[in-house]
Amino acid sequence: MYLPFEEMPDHARIWVYQSDRKLTPEEEKSVSEKLRDFCQKWNTHGTLMPTSYDIKLGKFIILAVDESQLGASGCSIDSSVKTLKTIEDELGLNLLNRGKVSYMDGEEVATTTLPDIKNHITSGKLVRDTYIFNPVVEKKQDLEKKWMISAEESWLNKYFNN
Repeated sequence: MYLPFEEMPDHARIWVYQSDRKLTPEEEKSVSEKLRDFCQKWNTHGTLMPTSYDIKLGKFIILAVDESQLGASGCSIDSSVKTLKTIEDELGLNLLNRGKVSYMDGEEVATTTLPDIKNHITSGKLVRDTYIFNPVVEKKQDLEKKWMISAEESWLNKYFNN
């Protein structure tokens, strides 16, 4: 059962998927239609769950489930991943590979791979106070204070001379 993202409670469980590139407006519309349709039917063991999605900054897809009455099962989570895999294949995106780091580069979101992150730091593109996106936030309320954090507040701190 789909609900607008703003209506999801702060305690709703979320999953954040980051794209390797920014979606075009047409792609964002297509993804939004697919996710809304998916959320209308998203269920656990045949029971519909209050669910939603959001697309932020043209690069991040966030799925949300209110588990206060019924938790998401492994099968229901698998169905969401299958939907994202379909979107990924149709649009030539990289959504499911967790080996990416996204950060603010001026007004844009830059995305790099884990093996290349040190180069971004040594070149000065990514510094201590650069905002990075924490893809492992778990609750909707975390989007406000734990999703965008400075690089030095993250696991990247180990790469800076302390």
